[in-house]
Parts: sequence; structure tokens; C-alpha cells
Amino acid sequence: MRHIDHVVVAVRDLDGAADLYARLGFQVGPRNRHPWGTENRIIQFRQSFIELITAPADADIPPHAPGHFSFGAFVRDYLQRREGMAMLVLSSADAAADAARFAQEAIGDFAPFRFERTGRRPDGSATHVAFSLAFAVDSQAPDLGFFTCQQHFPEAFWNEALQRHPNGATAITGVTIAAPHPQDHAGFLSAFTGSPTTDPMQVSLAGGAITVRPGTAPTFVGFDVQVPDLEAVARRLRASGIAHGECAAEIAVEADVLHGVRLTFACQPTFANVTSTKDAV
Repeated sequence: MRHIDHVVVAVRDLDGAADLYARLGFQVGPRNRHPWGTENRIIQFRQSFIELITAPADADIPPHAPGHFSFGAFVRDYLQRREGMAMLVLSSADAAADAARFAQEAIGDFAPFRFERTGRRPDGSATHVAFSLAFAVDSQAPDLGFFTCQQHFPEAFWNEALQRHPNGATAITGVTIAAPHPQDHAGFLSAFTGSPTTDPMQVSLAGGAITVRPGTAPTFVGFDVQVPDLEAVARRLRASGIAHGECAAEIAVEADVLHGVRLTFACQPTFANVTSTKDAV
């Protein structure tokens, strides 16, 4: 069963968004630049991460082409409409096999996309990371992005020093999608995740789930982050002056506060299949 690898959060002011997430209690990594021009900053957990991303005006982004999905063009076009969670990414052991399966399932006919970049360790030293991506498209929600991500040098990416957050966060455990007819997306999500959907409103993942709820238009509402102590998170948010809602089970920062994303903090059991990793960028 796959797990959530990361969520892609598109923002117009990358450093401003990074500062806001730091006030939420996250350790935010340094600025990176993709070969095609988009730039990101990463918030890393044990086996998942938040990717804050922007598309600078001077970025030379390649267009979509038959058989080729342009990650950069998707992010740029998304930002022309709004800020928010633009893409959901699941783990992959073999992106080429995923791409072949997506074509067979008729949810994506795109060649796997491999890229490499230089990353930075916590001490500032350089490291080299590489990824292969396999893209899928929900025909009922074309403005939402989905892909799987295979890491070729995981030991160069994951790093325990980057996974220590003042708010104690350890994992992304859920993603929520809103759609006018949630059941219309069950077939796609089953094909994308490789998990059978006995409930059209929820798809189980390793250590988490994708939930689809009624809404006016297909959109990613937000994501859930696991923390050990909700009261500690609440104290930090109050001290930072960040508006939020509290209840016994969770704390939520709404989309109008957080660049179009609803972020939910929750205390959840540690899943047996969530394991710690050693190094990262």
C-alpha cells in the first residue's frame, strides 16, 4: 500500500509562505530551484514532506506536449487561478511501472519524468538528489494534479536533522478533496492509489487516507499533520497570533489564513508501517 509522499502547495510569495509555516512551528528548508525554473522550500517529516513551490516570472517553463506532462506549466497555470494545494503525490518504487499502469488504466498516458537537482544538508553542504515522476489525470477534476514519486538517492534526501519541528509534527496523514459528486472520483482514486475503494468517500493509504467530501467544485481542501501534543500546538499558534480553531480532536488553520490550504493538526496513533529514515536534504 502506498503512502503520501508529499503535497505540493503553490504560493506566490515563497519566502513569505515559508515564514508563515515557520510561525506554525515547522522547520522550513532552504530555497531550491528546479532545472525548469520553479523554486521550492521543503518541510520534511520521516517519510513525507510539504513542498512549498512558486513559479518566478522569469522561469523558462516547458509547455505540456503529447505524452509529456509539464510539472512547471501545471504549477504556473495553477497560480494564475489561485494559491493552494495543487498536487497530491504518492510514494513509488518504480515510476516507469506506474506510468505503464496509469496508461493501461486510462488515467495518464505520459512518459515517466526524471530530473535531478543539487540539495543542501542542514550544515549547508551540497548533495545530489534525483526523482522519477509518473503523472495521472482525473478527467472529472483536471485542475488537480496527481503523480507518484520515485526517489533514486533517498539517502541523499531524507535527513533526521530536517525532521525535528518545534511543533513536534511527524507525518502527513491525510488529504481532503472537495467535489460536487464525490462518488465520481472513486474510480480514478482507486486506479491512482492501487487500493480498492469500498467507500467512495475515502481511500485508505499506508498510514493515512484520502477523503472526498461534497463541495462546489473539485479542489484540494487541505491536509492533516500528525503531532504528539495539541495543546502545545495551540499555545504556539496563540503566541504567533495565527487564527485557528480548536476542538478536542484537532486544531485547524483555515485556508484564508494559510495561502488557500486548510491545515489540520491531529494526534493520531503511530502506524506500524511509518518508519524513520536516516538522511535528507
